[in-house]
Amino acid sequence: MKVFRYLAVSIDSIFAHKLRAGLTMLGIIIGIAAVLITVGIGSGAAASITDRIEASGTNLLTVSAGASRNTSSAATLTLADAAVLADANLFPTVAAVTPQYSSNATLTYGSSDGSYTVVGTTANYAAVRNLEIAAGAFFDAAQVADNASVAVLGDTVASDLFGGDDPLGQTLRIGDSLFTVVGVLEESGGSGFGSNDSQVFVPIGVAQGRLFNAARSGGSYVVSSVIVQAADGDALDALEVQIEQILRLRHCLSADDENDFQIQNQADMLAIASDVSGTLSALLGSIGAVSLLVGGIGIMNIMLVSVTERTSEIGLRRALGAHDGDILLQFLVEALVLCTLGGLIGIGLSYGVAQLTASIPASPLAVVIEPWSVLLALLVSTASGFVFGLYPALRATQLDPIEALRYE
Repeated sequence: MKVFRYLAVSIDSIFAHKLRAGLTMLGIIIGIAAVLITVGIGSGAAASITDRIEASGTNLLTVSAGASRNTSSAATLTLADAAVLADANLFPTVAAVTPQYSSNATLTYGSSDGSYTVVGTTANYAAVRNLEIAAGAFFDAAQVADNASVAVLGDTVASDLFGGDDPLGQTLRIGDSLFTVVGVLEESGGSGFGSNDSQVFVPIGVAQGRLFNAARSGGSYVVSSVIVQAADGDALDALEVQIEQILRLRHCLSADDENDFQIQNQADMLAIASDVSGTLSALLGSIGAVSLLVGGIGIMNIMLVSVTERTSEIGLRRALGAHDGDILLQFLVEALVLCTLGGLIGIGLSYGVAQLTASIPASPLAVVIEPWSVLLALLVSTASGFVFGLYPALRATQLDPIEALRYE
């Protein structure tokens, strides 16, 4: 076939002008690598967000105190509400319910101190939130019932206060009260507000009564939030509606009243994360595509120069009987070969960058090269060769044979 014959001719021409071919492909190499790496950064960020959401527990609904449009409203979510949500007769699809009350406090051990978030909760909190214990154990139901002065430390808290010492069995001060450390969590990653690594966990009764003197509503202690774990992820939406109805009835809200609580659906969070990651990938990919466009224009420019340099050769081929289609195919195949080779090298470069970032310990940047993006990159590089090589190839077919033979 003519294509294979001209493929060999194109490869010979490329190797005859190695430097020019390399510089020509550089634009495509950088363009393809830029697109794959930027899209890979978006995919890596999306995967990290999704993993973090899923790592916090599965099939979860988080009921938080306060109206969505009035954060200063009085907290009315209580332990009594949590007890109702845990009623298997009312909510047969609920697997577990764990209330929590959190506030900030100063922790002191020896000469070390710091302000951290103290979370008062129940014994099943660790299982519901998929917390891994590095040492010791999470407090149990008996310790919660007895309001025992025990604490479980996040990884960052343990490192800050105890350094290289073993925290287990040690006594630290939370506010004005003494607590015994019974467990230390595995590092979970993340930083700032909401990170398990920077939190301290104590029995909920201790947090509400002894540490923070929590308010009461209807004779029951208020809570910051209640985490509800569904037995089946498919039941989340129906369970969310049922919880909303029950809590509105318990809080005596009329049809015109806004909820004095918020329900956060983990499935909705994952959907939002997916939408954000898609937008981020599209934005980053479009930025990288600019360099690909520049590389394609470079291909067209070099091919036009090549047509000019090889005018005599084109004239000789036309004089020997070559048709317009032969001349067109020769230069078009050469452009396609340049772009395809550049695309393959660019793909290899992007994988190299991905491996390099993965090998860096605790790297905040993750590049995830998706198979679909590699296939798209190959298609785009090949299409670039066709689009940007077509005009120079057409120029070559329009040369007059007599004038071409006389060209020097």
